[in-house]
Amino acid sequence: MRIALMSFLILVANISIYAQGCCSGGAGSPIAGGAASGVLQEYQMEISVNHQFNSSNKFYTGSKSTEPLFKNLTSNYMFFRTDYGVSKKLTLSLATGYYLNKSKEADYVINNRTSSGFSDLIIFPRYSVYNKNNNFKRTEIALGLGIKMPIGTHIDSTLTGPNEWDFYKTNPPLVQTTNGSNDFMFYSFIFREYQKRKLRLFISALHVKKNFNSLGLKFGDYSSLGLFISKTFFRKWGVTTQLKLEHIGKIQSAKEINPESLYDIVPISTGSNKAFFTPQISYSQNGLTFFVTSEIPIYQYLHGTQIGSQSQFTAGVNYRFLTKECEPEF
Repeated sequence: MRIALMSFLILVANISIYAQGCCSGGAGSPIAGGAASGVLQEYQMEISVNHQFNSSNKFYTGSKSTEPLFKNLTSNYMFFRTDYGVSKKLTLSLATGYYLNKSKEADYVINNRTSSGFSDLIIFPRYSVYNKNNNFKRTEIALGLGIKMPIGTHIDSTLTGPNEWDFYKTNPPLVQTTNGSNDFMFYSFIFREYQKRKLRLFISALHVKKNFNSLGLKFGDYSSLGLFISKTFFRKWGVTTQLKLEHIGKIQSAKEINPESLYDIVPISTGSNKAFFTPQISYSQNGLTFFVTSEIPIYQYLHGTQIGSQSQFTAGVNYRFLTKECEPEF
């Protein structure tokens, strides 16, 4: 059973993609579920599955609330990830996600838009450049370089129009399951553990360099910085808090493309700067870790007028195990 599950996840292997503009689309962090991570032990594997729910009806011009342009934006997203310790220093991560639904609810039913399907395939190796244990303290520094490739469609459409005038209209990027481009990911991770106190401090930084898709659109580059504090209680319970700073650049288009008329994108109403507080509670037993987390926006500045972040909840499970015994050192 373990081999079958492991093989399946490797075969199918979280920017978690959400909103960048009221009439546009963009990408949040493409890695969903759990806190930042470094490298695994040699021959160790971790399998993670989580469900993420997003919902928002809050609109902003700059940092000020404004009148809504439509009713609501929601998504239900399943994220699958598997990591494998190729060596003591190198871990390979494969991941993908599937939208059960991603919906924009408008004032009139005819203007509602919805889609579902796979998002992206993420190939994301991480390498430990420094790892040292000394006097019940452990310090680790890891770097990652990956690629995010679309496996879903970025030209999904919704049936619109009354009766004999029915026709399919391409959904705005805000409701697509992927931005449709091949993007590069750069990652760094600094970790400090105080083993006697069961306390962990770590920092992660992620930058996603976006490229143009087949429609002649380039979504804004994504950058984030996360500051974490994690503490274990009663051996099995864990509490992690994160302060995350996030920047998303504006959408660009090819010279011959008019994004507003073709794709309902207003380029000046794309891009943002945000800060989030993210608490997480976890319970670990026999290699399994169950966790729930919520991302709470504490600051938002959105260019132009856009839908902002409001509610995000994630629940999932990680399973970590050794595929074979490590060879003893001499």
